[in-house]
Amino acid sequence: MSSAAAEILALYGARGARAYFGERVSMTEHGLQAAHFAQAEGAPGALVAAALLHDIGHLIASAPDAIEEWKSDAHHEESGARWLAQRFPAEVSEPVRLHVAAKRYLCATDARYFARLSSASVHTLRLQGGPMSAQEVRRFEGERYWQDAVRLRRWDDQGKVAGLKTAPLEDYVGLIERLALRRKPARPRSLSARRRRSRAS
Repeated sequence: MSSAAAEILALYGARGARAYFGERVSMTEHGLQAAHFAQAEGAPGALVAAALLHDIGHLIASAPDAIEEWKSDAHHEESGARWLAQRFPAEVSEPVRLHVAAKRYLCATDARYFARLSSASVHTLRLQGGPMSAQEVRRFEGERYWQDAVRLRRWDDQGKVAGLKTAPLEDYVGLIERLALRRKPARPRSLSARRRRSRAS
């Protein structure tokens, strides 16, 4: 088993059984349900993994269990995306980075979307900045993975069904390992490039 898969299983094993802030499912159930809905729509493997792991930021950092105790945004999408980017290609980490922005985007562009949000999501929306402005919408649509993030957001919103039967986390180990092998480490600048930069500074 790859180190990435082992780390993910360990994180969910340690903290995944906790209730998913203000919802009727656990953290693990929420991720599995989002991945389940992604697969049901025939999403590519990287986007299924993004759906599964979109809230990994909540597992690597502490936050109050009671949603009403949240007084500021946890920015879990940013911490989670950074963690994922060290282990997976951008097709996994970037939709995760953008999935909170996608909620704000949908609130600004889809008149029916807000009514579908759970009460917990409405609470966090206020902390996250509320619906996007027109300028923010244009900026968001300039992101390479914005459409993937919107799809991920909708699966995120769906993945809150108490008692829904899904595949277990272990069934995703093969996918996680294949994607982890696809990550390309950042290429170090050549010595000559570093020298040029040093002279310039």
